[in-house]
Amino acid sequence: MEAQWRQGGRGRGRGRPGDELAARSGAAARPPAARGRGGARAAAAGPIGDRANELSSLKKFDEIKRANQAAAKKLVEDQLSSSSEDDDDDAEAKQGKILDKTFTIYTSQTDGDASELERTRQYMNEAFQSGAMTCLICIASVKRNQAVWSCCGCFCIFHLVCIQKWAKDSLFLVSSPLTDDDFGKKDYPWPCPKCRFEYKRSETPSRYYCYCGKVENPEVDPWLVPHSCGQICEREFKPSCGHKCLLLCHPGPCPPCPKMVTTTCHCKKAKAVPRRCSAKEWSCRLPCGRTLLCGQHVCENPCHAGDCQPCPRVSKQRCICGRQTAERLCASPQWQCDQVCGKCLPCGNHTCEQVCHAGPCGDCPRSGKRSCPCGKTKFTLPCTEDVPTCGDSCDKVLECGIHKCSQRCHRGPCEICRQEVEKQCRCGKHTKRMPCHKPYLCETKCTKIRDCQKHQCRRKCCSGNCPPCDQVCGRTLGCRNHKCPSGCHRGSCNPCPETVDVKCSCGKTVIKVPCGRERTIKPPKCKQLCSRPPTCHHPTQEKHYCHFGRCPPCRQPCQKTLTCGHLCPVSCHDEALVKQTGSHQSAGPWEQPSEPVFIQTALPCPPCEVPIPVECLGQHEVSPLPCHSANPYSCKRFCGRLLDCQNHTCMKECHCVTKSNSGADGKKAGPECSQCEEECTKPRPAGCPHRCVLPCHPGDCPSCLQMLKIKCHCKLSVLYIECLKLTHADVKEKELLISCRNQCPKELPCGHRCKEICHSGSCPLNCSQKVKLRCLCKRLKKEVQCSKIQEGQVSLECDALCKEMKRKAHEIKEAEAKAALEEKKRRQQAELEAFENRLKGRRKNKRRKDEVEVEQSSWQKYKNFIMLPVFGVAVVMVAWLMVYND
Repeated sequence: MEAQWRQGGRGRGRGRPGDELAARSGAAARPPAARGRGGARAAAAGPIGDRANELSSLKKFDEIKRANQAAAKKLVEDQLSSSSEDDDDDAEAKQGKILDKTFTIYTSQTDGDASELERTRQYMNEAFQSGAMTCLICIASVKRNQAVWSCCGCFCIFHLVCIQKWAKDSLFLVSSPLTDDDFGKKDYPWPCPKCRFEYKRSETPSRYYCYCGKVENPEVDPWLVPHSCGQICEREFKPSCGHKCLLLCHPGPCPPCPKMVTTTCHCKKAKAVPRRCSAKEWSCRLPCGRTLLCGQHVCENPCHAGDCQPCPRVSKQRCICGRQTAERLCASPQWQCDQVCGKCLPCGNHTCEQVCHAGPCGDCPRSGKRSCPCGKTKFTLPCTEDVPTCGDSCDKVLECGIHKCSQRCHRGPCEICRQEVEKQCRCGKHTKRMPCHKPYLCETKCTKIRDCQKHQCRRKCCSGNCPPCDQVCGRTLGCRNHKCPSGCHRGSCNPCPETVDVKCSCGKTVIKVPCGRERTIKPPKCKQLCSRPPTCHHPTQEKHYCHFGRCPPCRQPCQKTLTCGHLCPVSCHDEALVKQTGSHQSAGPWEQPSEPVFIQTALPCPPCEVPIPVECLGQHEVSPLPCHSANPYSCKRFCGRLLDCQNHTCMKECHCVTKSNSGADGKKAGPECSQCEEECTKPRPAGCPHRCVLPCHPGDCPSCLQMLKIKCHCKLSVLYIECLKLTHADVKEKELLISCRNQCPKELPCGHRCKEICHSGSCPLNCSQKVKLRCLCKRLKKEVQCSKIQEGQVSLECDALCKEMKRKAHEIKEAEAKAALEEKKRRQQAELEAFENRLKGRRKNKRRKDEVEVEQSSWQKYKNFIMLPVFGVAVVMVAWLMVYND
């Protein structure tokens, strides 16, 4: 029943977790009254019963809620922590680094030789491989974050919870037939589920340790072997050699000891040499030479371990008694013949009846005191006489074990018990009178359940100590493939001992997994190349590893010959996936759109993209164009060919031009080019402002015959001159042609007019005009040439009279300044007095003072007569100075 419950639990565990949780929650949410008649009974019990039922229901609801939360949390952790969720590529790289790190110390002792690590490497690869580590008890994967236990015999890994329950069940089944007095007196062992290695009750695991047993509850480290502490193993090698394992904490057995020791051969004849500790026993291959057990010959076998083999030689040897001689192996010198000894015993009446023996024959067996057949009386008789019967009753216990023999002392065995007794059958349900020697078995069949707790005994007249069930268990094992072959038993069945080969697609790579895991484990990665024939037009496939399903799309170049003669360079497109459209029409807006359907079909080769150099229509450039569009094209530039006018180029967009046979120049315009309709734009001669009267033409323009209207040098007269004369004249001729022949109207820097005829450029500076020169006071004057005055060659100084006049004028200015200052002071004094009088309020005095006329000074009276002549003299002198400076 327990096994069925486990199997049912595993079956339910394979369903959807949400359904299971919903079912539990739904069951817990039902009211107590809906679970049976107990609700109605509780309602009838009164308010106290209702309150108790409500409290118990809430308590159960809380328990179920906590259980559901724990189950959901465990489910999430299992999904996140599964060792099978690592990406394959990253896992392989990480696994290689971890293995190298684990084997570093060992390989440093062996100079890089890792040949002895293959078995350990296999266990470590299984620890990394997705789904390879399987608990044989629950048939589930062993994950990184789960507590585990490893058997020290077969190194198989189990869940800690599973092995604890297995040990508990095993001990219970072994000790269940015992009575209360015997229970606990003997320490019964429990076996490993796989190798049946027995452990004591005290060795039942209770805590989670790493492989080497140093660290309790090792942390999950992605850069270490799962369930490893990362420290050096340091377990003693088996068989023990005194050294310890140098690998990091690892699953599986420790590798052979890599230490170097100095040791001699088995026969001790050769010199001691350094060898690996794991292979320290060696043979020198020389003859052994040790004396054999026969004592005559020596061992001729090559140097070997252990005792020498028996001597293989043959020799003639006598038997123990010495009567016969035979050729026998030297290793077994003692042997017995088949003859009876026959020697006369010391009594002289009888002979020795022993078969070939060594030593004396001994005394006669009929000598000394002998008993009668019943053993009650002893007689001392010669060996030639037999012992008589005593005549008393035999009284030996018969075979029934209850009654005694009633006959007189007799020789030979006693008769069977013939007394009639009332016998009880073996099961104790019936009685019957019958002879004592006959057993009494009733026809009642035992109805007790045997130790398997499944089948009845069904044995006739069973004594109650029913024998073990003799039927085959036949329950389906956890693998779901086989049935239990053991006898019917209680508890869970042993794990399925079978292994299943999981192969790759080609079958060359095989891994062995426990039976039942072949449906969930991933197939092994095969390093063999895929050998399937190609499905495209290529003779061979791209090299890729063995796989299931369809081969990946071919990525080789197509290489089909196109119509242009080139090879198709794109990837193979014989099996391209194309989305199928229009295959299904919706029945209405309520219908959900279906997923797109892709079909595999061969696509035609794309247009050829090989670059071909192509020249444009106007032969301006050569550009590489795809082969499928390699036709003459327009480069969108101007044509640029020289037109017939030899001055302009064709401005049309790049176009095709017909080549003439006579034309040697490839850049000459053709009939397709445009015609020049421009005016002549050739440069005119210097000074000619007129355009060419002809349209755009080749060669030089004709001479200009138009009249040119131009001003003379002095810009006063307008002259009409032929353009041809003006443009072809030299500098002197142009100077004469443009001159108006009149006097130059320009003024010289001195202010006089230029005396030259109309000319170009600046006028000459040597002015010949006569001007008047005056002294500084303008009183003296003199006529001289203007150019001399400009050059500073002539000057006129003032005489004594001029100086006297300057002195008088200076005195007059000083007197005027002094009189003006006195007048200003007087006015200020008068204003001050008038202000003081107004403050005293004397209006009359004030009015009188206002009417009194102020007496004028002499300067005020005669200043007009003095100032007018002086002012006139000053004006004359200033005018003279101005004229002199000019």
